Amino acid sequence: MRSSLIGKIEKARRYAKEPGRVTLSGLTADFHGENAEHKLSYSDGKWSCTCSFFGQWETCSHVMALQEMFKLELPKEALASLPEE
Repeated sequence: MRSSLIGKIEKARRYAKEPGRVTLSGLTADFHGENAEHKLSYSDGKWSCTCSFFGQWETCSHVMALQEMFKLELPKEALASLPEE
């Protein structure tokens, strides 16, 4: 393997240990829920989910799960509906 590629792999591993370097500005996901499949997205500061609960409350367990999973990478405004511990 070329030494320049080895250096990039090592740098990538260091970066991966520092999630604070990354802020997600958009996200799309397919969520395999207990009862159905859902499409989620975060774009332009707003979440969306195809589940019926989200339509009424503008949050749901699927969004909250993604917020928890990516809380270090999401901007603060994307975490507004995440309950504090």
